[in-house]
Amino acid sequence: MNNIFFRIYLTIFAFLVQFTFAQNYPEGLSDGTLKVNSTNVPVKIYSTTELGDLNIFPDRKVDGNTLIILNESNVEPNPYNSNILTLNKLKDSKYQFFDKNFKLIDVPASQENAEKFKYAVKSDKPIASSDNVELETSFKIWDPSKGIKLGPFTLHFYSLMFVFAFGLGYVLMTKIFKIDNVNQKYLEPLFTWTLIGTILGARMGHVIFYQPELFKEDFWSVFLPISTKNGIKFTGFSGLASHGATIALIFTTLYYSYKIIKKNPFWVYDRLGIVVALGGAFVRMGNFFNSEIIGKQVDPNSPFALLFPQQSSEYGLTVPRYPAQLFEAFGYVCLFVLLWILYRKTNKKYQQGWLFGLFFIILWAIRFFVEFLKEPQGDEFIQFAGLNTGQVLSIPFMIAGFVIMFVSKKFKITQAENEKPQ
Repeated sequence: MNNIFFRIYLTIFAFLVQFTFAQNYPEGLSDGTLKVNSTNVPVKIYSTTELGDLNIFPDRKVDGNTLIILNESNVEPNPYNSNILTLNKLKDSKYQFFDKNFKLIDVPASQENAEKFKYAVKSDKPIASSDNVELETSFKIWDPSKGIKLGPFTLHFYSLMFVFAFGLGYVLMTKIFKIDNVNQKYLEPLFTWTLIGTILGARMGHVIFYQPELFKEDFWSVFLPISTKNGIKFTGFSGLASHGATIALIFTTLYYSYKIIKKNPFWVYDRLGIVVALGGAFVRMGNFFNSEIIGKQVDPNSPFALLFPQQSSEYGLTVPRYPAQLFEAFGYVCLFVLLWILYRKTNKKYQQGWLFGLFFIILWAIRFFVEFLKEPQGDEFIQFAGLNTGQVLSIPFMIAGFVIMFVSKKFKITQAENEKPQ
């Protein structure tokens, strides 16, 4: 047991050291090496989602060789041909273009082929088409496709993660209802109200806590998965807040408990918490695919260092960062396993509210501590004692968890009462 605690302390210490001595990137550039045949060419790496910033980058004075990682927002078609003009400006500044396999592209950029452009390299010695080129970095680069293309549409991985979260949640709750001898007719309304509460609450929570300016600047994007800036464009709901989802779920579950299944709300919360813990892990995986909710800057030699070329400009410099989404997802998986074991192997499910209180404490503790390694999401409207919005909002939920666990002893039921047919 002592060895286990020692390893936990050592892991925490490693995180603190990495955070304290995190690398600074004053120029917004990180270091890498282009291996051209057998020659190592050191390069400064740059990436941005903002086409305007990319357009003025050639005017900056950068010492040495430069490699630009182009992403979707840099090359996607637009009515003003800004992407082609920027690529041509890079070419006029002596940049060479390569595809994702580092094969030289020696044809002019056009709207038809722009999406094939993946790298722009400016080096002292031009690279020939016959050269074998590889990029080597001390950190990993996370730059996947955002989804599966189905003709003119793209099935985003972020959306798929939500499908997995609700799909597996439905299967898991079906099993729970069978264990507790609950009529399956109560499953459909639970799924419906949970879906409504999660999506509506998460979206409204994000806008209220992190982006209230959307009510004035892009009102319809608050309620619909579109943007009306510069024309109507389908965007999906990329801004969702777990605090808002939790608040909404509390109310929708109260309605479900009193009006539909007619059980103590804590009975429902206990079981819903197990499902939500697993669903939360899938949501964070969706954030990972979307390159959002990323971590703070980290030393490029850290084993946790990842570069997110497609990260939003709201997070600052595109340099190696913590994969905060994965840290949080891992924590939620561990919470799910713990709750499932306690539900199946102990009598705590008969102490209504106990599992839910524990769920609240651990879930929001995970969120609280991971926030130390996260970049802020939008403007931080709530700050206190050096804590950010996410941390301040997590504290009341953790306190509520302790209170719920304390009062749960008043709501004990027997196994017979729990499995009474409905």
